[in-house]
Amino acid sequence: LRVAFSSRTLSEFLLERRLTLADSLEKCLKKGKGEEQALAGTVLTLLCLQMGSGPEGEEMFRSLKPLLISVLTDGVASPSARQSCATALGMCCYIAAADLE
Repeated sequence: LRVAFSSRTLSEFLLERRLTLADSLEKCLKKGKGEEQALAGTVLTLLCLQMGSGPEGEEMFRSLKPLLISVLTDGVASPSARQSCATALGMCCYIAAADLE
């Protein structure tokens, strides 16, 4: 997914499958360890870039934001996972968050 999202614009394809992708990323962030969480954060950032600032992107960000914060503040999580989640949180917040705060 990381390679596909980095090399092509797939916005129409993603709009039809956003719930499936969000569910998969949620599972990776909740149950994954280390590298899996880091990759999920990276894919989420790219997915957010693909979805843009519309209502679909905002909805996806709003649903996954608590998980990103959870991994970011977890002292036991790997540094790469925490860094990836911090980047995803910042980028998605910049792109998809409608709330100014």
